[in-house]
Parts: sequence; structure tokens; C-alpha cells
Amino acid sequence: MRFTFLLPCDNLSGGTRVVAIYAQHLLASGHQVTVVTCAPDRLSPREMARAARRGDWHTLRTHFTPAPGHIAMSGVPHRVLAHAGAITAADVPDADWVLATWWETAVWMDAFPASKGRRAHLIQGYEVWLDQQAAPRVQAALQLPNTKIAISSDLKQTIEVQVGPLGMAVVPNAVDLQQFNAAPRQKNTRPTVGFVYAHAAIKGADICTRACELARQQIPDLQVVAFGADQPSRDLPLPSGAEFFFRPAQADLRAIYARCDGWLFGSRLDSFGLPILEAMACRTPVIAVPIGAATDLLGDGTGVLVAKESPEAMAAAIIDLCRSSNQDWQHRSDRAYQKAHSYSWKDATERLLLALPAN
Repeated sequence: MRFTFLLPCDNLSGGTRVVAIYAQHLLASGHQVTVVTCAPDRLSPREMARAARRGDWHTLRTHFTPAPGHIAMSGVPHRVLAHAGAITAADVPDADWVLATWWETAVWMDAFPASKGRRAHLIQGYEVWLDQQAAPRVQAALQLPNTKIAISSDLKQTIEVQVGPLGMAVVPNAVDLQQFNAAPRQKNTRPTVGFVYAHAAIKGADICTRACELARQQIPDLQVVAFGADQPSRDLPLPSGAEFFFRPAQADLRAIYARCDGWLFGSRLDSFGLPILEAMACRTPVIAVPIGAATDLLGDGTGVLVAKESPEAMAAAIIDLCRSSNQDWQHRSDRAYQKAHSYSWKDATERLLLALPAN
């Protein structure tokens, strides 16, 4: 079959990586795939001057030499619009299925003729959190007539509480089980936990940091590692002595996860939470709030679920995990590994195809 994916941009976000992986697996299965993305945003002369005055050289470098996103790096057929604005029917090939991946792309897709393919919406987030004023438009886009596929049960429930039943299928994300893998190991001599650091408040780095500080009151030698796309700031510092990896290569993530006895996930809002699954695949037990896929992945006792917005609850879980026996920890580690490795991107792609009606 012929598939077209619509993306507002090509970047290094988790949602874009998911599309790139689906495109690769569909191609490997013999299907034809095209990913269409909007033209990159460009800074106005005034914005460039303002960035120069601030000494914001990163923004200027990105403007003139943008880093390739996951689609470009994946090697899948990729069309980047030469014009600004919406993706139109003239920009996409005829296909059997066209899949929107963001609420605006669903609106654009709705105007396409039937020749561009049957319509599906791969829902990767309830996108009102980016702009509350856009909520009515986002909700209207979610109610457009198409096949709807959410990436987690939590996301489906969150949307349907606000919008009502939409007949969404759920196809969870997976991880690359060759990239994210680790040999059996024992607990570290020095207890070690890790988390993803980000400035955005919704990612909950402050919760993880505070939990580590509280846990250190009973485990003074607790080591903390973190990685992220933002440099630690004075407004949001890491725990004292933490080891930080800035934008590590994808090939290095496995070693970071596998250094830890536990991985922390404190996000205030997340549609899935790929680091949960990545850590589990590397035999690292996860302590998480019940956000995104955390409940589906950890709710059966595979990991530890703690109360939202509670560094105290997360700290107590860190202490319990780090003080557990090596035998108990290895049991948790093995269980996390088995859960993560029971479901691959090949499985997810097959479920995606099954969610698209045959006629």
C-alpha cells in the first residue's frame, strides 16, 4: 500500500522519531511511504538582530545551518515544502492512506480529495497544552471524520473526557530493542538514579531533582545522572554533584540508562514517555508518576507508580529501591527488561496496520 505522513516540521522530538520509525518499518515491509513536512520556520531580520544583541548564537546558527531532524536522518522518502504555510493536496502524492500527526495537519488533510488516500489521525498528544486559546480548534480537529489512533490509553482517556467518545484505537509506541538493550547486572555499589532534564515545567525535572535531594537525606552517597537537550540553568539546577550529558548521541543512551539502579519519570504532562520504555529495555527499574504510558507499563508492578507532584513519594520509592536486596533488585530489573522486550516496533507497525480498516 501507499502511505503519506503529514508533519508540521522535521525535528528531534519524540513524536517525529515515532513517525520516522513507522515509515522505516512500513518501507521494510514492502509498502510505499512519503513523509511531507512544512517549510522550516525562518527568523525575520528583526528577530535575527534581537538574537545577535542577546548573544543567542545557538538560535542564529540553527537559523543558517539547521540540524537535520529524525525524518531527514531516517533516509525515508521526504518532501519539504518550498512554500510557507499549510500542506495542500498539491503537495502530496496520491496514496491509499494519508496520516495526520498533529491537529493542524488533520485540518489540512480534511480538505484533501479522495485520491490522496483514506484519512487517519495518529494522535500523539492532546495539543491544547501548547496554546490554551487553541483548545476549541484542537477539539474540532479531533472530531473530524477519520480513523483515530492514540499512542496510549492515558492519552485516549484524557481526550475523551474533554471531547467525548471518538472511537480511538490505541497503538502504543515501542523502542528499538537493539539500541536499547543491556546485559544482566547487579546493583551499583554506589546507588545511582537518573532522569531526563528539561527546562519545560511540564517535564517535571524539578520534581525529580527535589526527590533526589530528599532521598540523599537517608542515602547521602546517592549518585545522580541526567541527560537532556537543555543545559542546566540557575533557575533549575541539578542536584549537587550530578553528572549531566548534553544532547548525547542516540548510541550513548543505552549506557546512560544502564548505569542506573532506577530511572525517574516525573512529567506533569506527557502523551507517552518513551524514556520509561527505553530505561526498562536497558534493565533499569522505573519510578514514575501515572502519566502517559506509565500506568500501562508499570501498573502491574513492573515498576513503581508514585503520586503526581510529590517529590516526597518519589524520594521514598528511591530509598526503597536502593535499599532493596540485590536479589530483589535483579528481579525488578529482569521484569522491566522482559516487559519492554515483549513488544517491538515491528509489533507496533503490525498493530497500526490492523487499526486502519481494510475497506
